[in-house]
Amino acid sequence: MQRLFSTFASGWPGIGLLFQRLLTATALLYYGIPHLGPQFAPILPQMIGAGAGIALLVGLWTPAVGTLVAIVEVWVALSHPGNSLIPIMLATLGATLAMIGPGAWSIDARLFGRKHIETLGR
Repeated sequence: MQRLFSTFASGWPGIGLLFQRLLTATALLYYGIPHLGPQFAPILPQMIGAGAGIALLVGLWTPAVGTLVAIVEVWVALSHPGNSLIPIMLATLGATLAMIGPGAWSIDARLFGRKHIETLGR
């Protein structure tokens, strides 16, 4: 599983990745939640995006979820060609998160990061 992640960046790069995840997740939730309603088929991409936003918020399965966000937001941009700036931006952010990884402050880092084994003794 560690091969999916380039690194679990800490320090300033890790904080930057945390902010990027928070920004992307917040935008996905902001644009996804108002579309929830009685119609199912037209809002499917927004529902998938909102669910992916929750996973990105905590940094869970970031490479897979980032790829999913990129695909879904391209779908949204192509299905609503008049106003596609926000979906293109979210697709780009999702793709970059899929390529870079979640950073040190994520569930992925806790689950799949390198473990330090402490030994007893001298």
